[in-house]
Amino acid sequence: MLFKRSAIALTIAGLLCSACTSTATSSSDKKEMHTSQPIVGTSTPFASEAVYFVVTDRFVDGDPKNNHEDQGGEHPTWQLPLEGPDGKKAYVGYMGGDLKGILNNADYIKDMGFTAVWMTPVHDNPDYAFNGDEPITYGGAFKDGGKTGYHGYWATNFYKADEHLISDDLSVSDYTARMRQHGLKSVFDIVANHGTPSFTMKEDLPGYGELYDKDENLVADHQNLAPEELDPENNPLHSFFHNYPDLVKLSNLDDENPEVRDYLINSYLYWISQGADAFRIDTIRHVPHSFWREASDRIRKQNPDFFMFGEAFDYEANNIAQHTLPKNGGVSVLDFPMQKAMVGVFEKPLESDFADLEKVLYLTHGPYNNPYELTTFYDNHDMARINATDEGFINAHNWLFTVRGIPVVYMGSEIGFMRGTAEHAGNRNYLGQQRIDQAKSHPIQQALTKIANVRKNTVALQRGVQVNLELSGHRAAFYRVIDTKDAHQTALVLLNKGDNAQTFEVSNLMQSGDWVEQLSGLTQNVENGAALNATVKANGVQVWVREGKPSNPALLTQIEHQLARQ
Repeated sequence: MLFKRSAIALTIAGLLCSACTSTATSSSDKKEMHTSQPIVGTSTPFASEAVYFVVTDRFVDGDPKNNHEDQGGEHPTWQLPLEGPDGKKAYVGYMGGDLKGILNNADYIKDMGFTAVWMTPVHDNPDYAFNGDEPITYGGAFKDGGKTGYHGYWATNFYKADEHLISDDLSVSDYTARMRQHGLKSVFDIVANHGTPSFTMKEDLPGYGELYDKDENLVADHQNLAPEELDPENNPLHSFFHNYPDLVKLSNLDDENPEVRDYLINSYLYWISQGADAFRIDTIRHVPHSFWREASDRIRKQNPDFFMFGEAFDYEANNIAQHTLPKNGGVSVLDFPMQKAMVGVFEKPLESDFADLEKVLYLTHGPYNNPYELTTFYDNHDMARINATDEGFINAHNWLFTVRGIPVVYMGSEIGFMRGTAEHAGNRNYLGQQRIDQAKSHPIQQALTKIANVRKNTVALQRGVQVNLELSGHRAAFYRVIDTKDAHQTALVLLNKGDNAQTFEVSNLMQSGDWVEQLSGLTQNVENGAALNATVKANGVQVWVREGKPSNPALLTQIEHQLARQ
């Protein structure tokens, strides 16, 4: 997956030699330079993707026959509203979304400019609402009483799909194959550190605290005992668990047990056989690096370019970057430092400074193995949705789809759905077909579709090296440059998050030639030594593209400097 630093770093001697040759032969930058090493941020194939994230049960009900509305008996699982103030509601039961609901809207997702769909886990979850722990209430957190496994993270069988998600005529493998026909890859959500809530139950409910193998044999059972009461040395059914707690009342899987490692890693390989194109790893920091190194080695032995990114809910770059190192498995991560900065900038764009985003790019002297492989986002299902205006969302997407990294957008953000709400205050409420059918008239969705499709069609925005020119106040300007065997392109990105138009005159590191603006089709021929001039509307973006090898010696030197210090 990871493109090694040594492969992306330009050789100083080769670059400077090329620059000297150009200077000696001509004072013009029209003569293209030829370096012996590629200019590229990353060559990992998944870097070209843009990801739409779906909590499957809360997206669209494509098959009412799999809703199981009567499931659970005295512990029902359907809807289960939490009542809030002023008639507000959140839900902790199943709402009907399924794989068919995603597939039915594949073209909607693709047309917006996305190329992959990350869905919450497909694993089988218990068929009852949890009757232990303290009851969850509207706006509450870190309590599981009364909740169901609608989200998929409470697996009882890591090899079996949940009956709420599949249909008689649509298995998981059918789903991934048909999504590919629509040009969409499938990102599976996987878990390693925990199973279901497993203790404090008033009565031991089926599925909770239990794990089954691919043949549906019981291999582990917490037996409704507190972790400290487990006896893994004498009870084989306890051997899959640590005898100390981790997250709330969830079972704490013993990642040091070889049987547990085989059980989990083999399940990951199984889902790859069912069509997974990449993995998002839940709670990656709760499992030691040694586990992910073994998992990574085994997965990539069979699937060399398989991409994985983890959730380490931590705003310190030095902490989450440890997962990206090859010695720790070489797993990318969700870019939480940038997420925090994006919320600070785009919730109040007229009061914020683009300079706050430059600090978290880590283009040089950063802790990550490769910053261009990070998955970038501004919110998700585990935190409050960004509380932005329509213009704030538009500016956030203009940034997200042009800077380094792989953009991820949470379902509903294209219409500002439930903006500002936390997990149990509406964040995960049901989106539904009616809202999707109406989405194309929404200004956020319209603007997102434009910039996401520009990235989809511009290789420099996907994998090019980023060279910043200006990030200050409401203005941002930077290049994205790629020069490989298969791609030779420079993109100039101009961003304006202010409420007045901004005029840009870009002469720094400018290259002569024909430049085409990707959203409007406008063209400029820039002569040697001249500037590119543009006026960017309020809350706007322009992406100017020049085809061909980069030719400005100063630009090449800057790129070499950055990559050598990446």
